[in-house]
Amino acid sequence: MMDPRLREDDEGMMVNDPNMTDLDRALAFAIPARSARGRIVRLGTALDEVLAAHAYPPAIEKLLAEALTLAALIGSTLKDSSGQLTMQTRTDNGVVQLLVCDYRGGEVRGYIEYDADKLAEAPAEPSLFALFGAGYLAITFDMASSNERYQGIVPLDGDTLSQAAQSYFTQSEQIPTMIRTGMAKGPDGRCISGGLFLQHLPEGEDGRERLHTKLDHPEWEHVATLGSTMSADELTDATLPLETLVWRLFNEEEDVRILADIPIVRGCRCDPDYIKGVISKFPLEERQSMADETGFIIVDCAFCAKKFPVPVDA
Repeated sequence: MMDPRLREDDEGMMVNDPNMTDLDRALAFAIPARSARGRIVRLGTALDEVLAAHAYPPAIEKLLAEALTLAALIGSTLKDSSGQLTMQTRTDNGVVQLLVCDYRGGEVRGYIEYDADKLAEAPAEPSLFALFGAGYLAITFDMASSNERYQGIVPLDGDTLSQAAQSYFTQSEQIPTMIRTGMAKGPDGRCISGGLFLQHLPEGEDGRERLHTKLDHPEWEHVATLGSTMSADELTDATLPLETLVWRLFNEEEDVRILADIPIVRGCRCDPDYIKGVISKFPLEERQSMADETGFIIVDCAFCAKKFPVPVDA
């Protein structure tokens, strides 16, 4: 596979263009001979716009960046373009009380509710257990075209949220999967995150029998070994095109296919007219009780942190 994003230097060598920045997109690829598929993603502006709305402390910011990266990685695998992936944590007396992220049609959004006092008592770089305690991760796929919903719940075990998400596929779907993520601050102080998602094709695909995975996967072990060499520095280096990273990992493979290039943006579906319509369905007395001293009902959007004032007589 040739890297389509190279330029020729003064000595005639093909090198990456250092002036190029590759952000806010997911790249889908497949390695047919190895029965594997993958996604690689890097977020910049989309990530910054979500984080800027909340001004989270570093530990919470890092956690949400990882969650949004996972949402983009996993959500972009949906064949239903109108489908939605939702990731939500359930915790027991942890620092993080609620984490919600979702992906739909190339749009990501998310937020975290946390206990500031408990966070102050935690280490500067708290472990996953310190943040969540005995927590669980729920991953839900909503297929709009078929009105079907699939959900799996796994413990928040391991060192990172990415490891818990990886466990979802190996335990709930029994599909060998590898996930790597990373986050860094760019030269301008803005956040950049990146992720790699590799998966062994289930037996139900490509004309095989219904979903079933074999006990041994020699071709998958090769893919996973190569994927494990991907570093966080590479994933978050905006001067490295995503095609370059795929090429670096699998340049010895005869057939690596780029399947899709998906732009990623920050999206929030809060709609003033929709909010007004919902409020209008409450009886007048209830609306009056919800109003502040100015006569407006203030509705907060947890995802974008915007406030929507709705008059009582809406």
